[in-house]
Amino acid sequence: MELLASREEELAPVPNRIARIHHSFFQKNGVVPLGIKGDPPTLVVVVNQDENPSRSDILGIFVNMPLEKKRVPKHEFLEHLNTFKEEQGREVVIGVVEDLGESALTEIAQEIPSGHDLLDDAANEPPIIKLVNLLFSIAAKDRASDIHIQPLERDLRVRYRIDGLLYDTYTPPKRAQNAIVSRIKVMAGLDVAEKRLPQDGRIKVRANDKDIDVRVSIIPSAYGEQVVMRLLDRSGALISLDSVGMNPDLEKAIVSLITRPQGVFLVTGPTGSGKTTTLYAVLQHINTPEKNILTVEDPVEYILDGIGQIQVNQKIQFDFARALRSFLRQDPDVIMVGEVRDEETARIAVQAALTGHLVFSTLHTNDSASALTRLIDMGIEPYLLTSSVTAILAQRLVRRICPHCREVYEPPEFERQLLQDADAARVVYRGKGCPECLNTGYLGRIGVFELLTMTGSIRQMVQRKASSEEIKAEAVKDGMVTLRQDGINRILAGDTTVSEIVRVTIE
Repeated sequence: MELLASREEELAPVPNRIARIHHSFFQKNGVVPLGIKGDPPTLVVVVNQDENPSRSDILGIFVNMPLEKKRVPKHEFLEHLNTFKEEQGREVVIGVVEDLGESALTEIAQEIPSGHDLLDDAANEPPIIKLVNLLFSIAAKDRASDIHIQPLERDLRVRYRIDGLLYDTYTPPKRAQNAIVSRIKVMAGLDVAEKRLPQDGRIKVRANDKDIDVRVSIIPSAYGEQVVMRLLDRSGALISLDSVGMNPDLEKAIVSLITRPQGVFLVTGPTGSGKTTTLYAVLQHINTPEKNILTVEDPVEYILDGIGQIQVNQKIQFDFARALRSFLRQDPDVIMVGEVRDEETARIAVQAALTGHLVFSTLHTNDSASALTRLIDMGIEPYLLTSSVTAILAQRLVRRICPHCREVYEPPEFERQLLQDADAARVVYRGKGCPECLNTGYLGRIGVFELLTMTGSIRQMVQRKASSEEIKAEAVKDGMVTLRQDGINRILAGDTTVSEIVRVTIE
């Protein structure tokens, strides 16, 4: 087991006898092994510079080897420790998958107490529990937003969604399928015996020093129950409007729109395009003590200080429309509706704007112009839209080129055609692939945007029920930057690649 190979070329990997020591030993004594150097061999370690370095001497005595200590700040020490825990965890996953026996498949223990780190608890747990805990922990380390557990005819497929795309990870034995799903049900407080109906639940776990809220969805499929889990990092800071990634002109235009006293501001795009994140950033920007801000969401993903947040509950028929009717009796200044799904919700939102409220919401459409025709199709009269809607922001998320392995390259002809209107002398970049980005060439995501403001000409077109194509053409004539063009600007700025823009935008 070549665990924790050094970040420095001259260091050999940590020997198995050291790498297999449980990470709690290193955490307790404030030391993390990096690798071996020299002859006779010396163990290179990092220690927390804020603590007494002599605490780490016990490791040298324990392994009978001299130590070379590198003192680092606390945050850097914790990064080394978490990396060690994760790499040790990956080895355990492989071992657990190989060692799962028939008798272990029915071992379902009680839920781990809230606040405990999953890897800290994994050492003495039964194999199935150990495996599920490590899947959560490794997903958190790899920045996964979702975990997919998909039963196939002869295999059990586990995939992580990282930066918007799914990647295959581990393949537990098919015989472990029912036990893994049952373990997740126990953690989510679901009915273990019910295998015929869909179930939804939530789990709160702590992994890699992060508090993670997991939304669980389980549905029956042809080869067993399929599980999808959305991971929400509650310990991460909420994004601010100036860090969403908009260009300065767009951000300035949006600030002027969201500081108006009334109107409807819509954010559109497919599922997973960052609409809710943008609205949270908008609410944080305008959140002041003199404003009463209320939101209705499905579900509430992040808690915003000073804002009243309500979650819909379909079991008691408490939906968006019913919540909105109640909101209007709560003297709100600003209302956010998680999603406009039907005519009733759309009509109440429009009426709220017409009676002096600022309303934010999301809609699932391909571009900004399509949102207007969608609302008309829902049954909203055009004259109400022209009087209430102030702007529509369409957005997509594209993967950002990894800054650690970014390189200049000569794009092929079909990519140059996409950039034909751009300066031919401008260089373009791509990610070569490195350990930091899991060899994908991408690290994190950024947004591309398209803002349609309700100008006089657009209002006239809405009144006569023009098509979305006509409205978009008029908006471009008025100066709107389309999703594709904003994406091209991102390419030329070295933020993303041609293939990413082609993947998420259409012409």
